[in-house]
Amino acid sequence: MDVEWPRLLALWRRATALGWPIAVEQTLNTLMRTVDIVVTGLISPAAVAAVGLADLYAQLPLRIGLGLGTGAIALSSQDTGRGAEGARNRAVTQALLIGFLAGLPLVVVGVLFSHALIAVLGAESDVVRLGGLYLMIVFAAAPMRIVGLVGARAMQGTGDTRTPMVVNGSANVLNIVGTVGLGLGVGGLPALGVVGVGIATAVSRTVEAALIVGAIATPATEPSLARPSDLTITRQLVAVSVPNFAEGMSTSLANFPFNAIVLLFGTEANAAYHIGRRVYQQFTGPIYRSFSTVSSIIVGQQLGEGAVSEARFSAHGVLLLGIGTMSAAGVVLFVAAEPIVRLFTRDPTTIGYAIDFVQVFGLSMPFFGVFFPLAGTLRGAGDTRTPFYARFAGSILFLLGFSFVAAVPLGYGLAGVYAGLVLSYVCWAIVVTWGFRHGGWIETATAMIDERAEASS
Repeated sequence: MDVEWPRLLALWRRATALGWPIAVEQTLNTLMRTVDIVVTGLISPAAVAAVGLADLYAQLPLRIGLGLGTGAIALSSQDTGRGAEGARNRAVTQALLIGFLAGLPLVVVGVLFSHALIAVLGAESDVVRLGGLYLMIVFAAAPMRIVGLVGARAMQGTGDTRTPMVVNGSANVLNIVGTVGLGLGVGGLPALGVVGVGIATAVSRTVEAALIVGAIATPATEPSLARPSDLTITRQLVAVSVPNFAEGMSTSLANFPFNAIVLLFGTEANAAYHIGRRVYQQFTGPIYRSFSTVSSIIVGQQLGEGAVSEARFSAHGVLLLGIGTMSAAGVVLFVAAEPIVRLFTRDPTTIGYAIDFVQVFGLSMPFFGVFFPLAGTLRGAGDTRTPFYARFAGSILFLLGFSFVAAVPLGYGLAGVYAGLVLSYVCWAIVVTWGFRHGGWIETATAMIDERAEASS
């Protein structure tokens, strides 16, 4: 790409304007989970284990919402770019309806099987009791959780990233206040422990869904609700969403055996991994996720306008910004690893391992700077298969395969695990780069847009 500085700086200003509300929203999301951990830690070790195990299953509504949200943001950005408001509104409405319906089976599962799902993981009876109650409450709000995620991303596809930030931020503040109040009995509220933490989550997610749907239904925002009547839109939403759901689930499921590998080196090593993971997600997660969403918005809208060369330029420009920003964030993580880790633990052995993990994640940040902008570009065009292939290959070949072989049979110990982590992210970056350079993402977007236009006419 020939560097055209005025054009590039204008793109970066637009990306920053779109991205900072997303980063704020993601920061509050991550902070909410951190508060849950702190509060349950004050209740009892059983409470921490109960919420931690239940959250493994609570990934399901999250992944469904993010998957459908990817389809919603692809279609809404493309239709916004081509000025097809009717098609965009039908896509947004159908995504919301599909999301709500997809959450209903989880309500049934929560009522009937929540305790059994915790027990099958080998938890003690007290953990099963608390975790089952928490999971039942969280799954009861699964339809609302999915609707909130889908609605926010559909709105972001139109270029409005501030309304979702305000809605999500308000819901997260409510969640944090409710978690502290109902979990610990602060402010005259009853101390309900883990049940209180679950109620706070369910109420905040219900409020979030109501606010986001209400915002879409008012003239104050670009998208609006419309009568769903186009099966072409339904099919495209599902086709784009399913690979993204599989991508998220492949990463979530890989965490089970990876944790088992790390546990071979002791409880302290496993605790250190979770501290390192929490550190990089809290400090850098909001940034790289915003790059992914911004790429989807800008590239999707430009492809909808038919400005293919402009879409390519924007993809390259956001990629450069992503690499530079994430590399700088990686340097900060690497240098400041020790003081950051000491905020989480006082155990000397855990501190030593956790510093290593944080520095490994710091070294990996440039590859995050490649993967997330390019994955966002591909998703904005409707190609969600390439990012799925990237994460699946990275998880199977390197996060699990290389880590185990290097750490155990070859005897490199945790050094092999560290190498496997970094190589998994290198794999992510290589696969999406290949898909961006050689894949048919522009043709995919064009075919989807033409198909919707033909169906509408």
